[in-house]
Amino acid sequence: MAFQPIVDCETGAAFAYEALVRGENGESAQWVLSQVDERTRYAFDQQCRVAAIKGAVEAGILDTDARLSINFLPNAVYSPLACIQLTLKTARECNFPTDRLMFELTENERIDDTDHVRKIVETYRSMGFSTAIDDFGAGHSGLGLLARIQTDYIKLDMELIRGIDSSGPRRIIVEGIARTSQRLGITVIAEGIETIDEWHTLRLLGIRYCQGYLFAKPGFRTIPTVDLPIEIGSARAVA
Repeated sequence: MAFQPIVDCETGAAFAYEALVRGENGESAQWVLSQVDERTRYAFDQQCRVAAIKGAVEAGILDTDARLSINFLPNAVYSPLACIQLTLKTARECNFPTDRLMFELTENERIDDTDHVRKIVETYRSMGFSTAIDDFGAGHSGLGLLARIQTDYIKLDMELIRGIDSSGPRRIIVEGIARTSQRLGITVIAEGIETIDEWHTLRLLGIRYCQGYLFAKPGFRTIPTVDLPIEIGSARAVA
């Protein structure tokens, strides 16, 4: 696993670290996921949870107050209660508080059984976990899904973030999503931020939680430190 911080821009600290799957030699997530099929999906999902918790603890996440965000495949969860048992066992063995676990719904395929996914989200919430819809605004993760399933967080897809400082339509869309999410009691996280201008625009739109190379690249088997951009007068710098 590699770990990338989700930054609380009001405190400058990592709100959470997202666990990103990698090969044993640091191969990309795409390389790993290309080898997963329907037959191996469940085992892969389970082992990713274990690797995320063990890897984060070994990397030092317990020395912080940050949550651990784990991506999961909803189609690999045949029963929310049964499929969470290995995750709970691993957390206990590693002394990782389960109320610091956050699960990101990542599914590139169309989610036909939204009732099943809603049951997963509701079960996780009842157990004290946080949930998020990843890549919101891309593929099947859009307003239609949000109308049926309300998670604690939504993570805006980087396509909405890229160049938002110079794109009126992107600003309007993100502002609209932020207002809608606030009324639903959902917190917005912006991901894929690479420039100070993108970050500055998102802050003006009221986005508190941000993730991207501007703050830290994923650390392979390590917890990277956060570099929070600051403004000094009219000049911009990186702290």
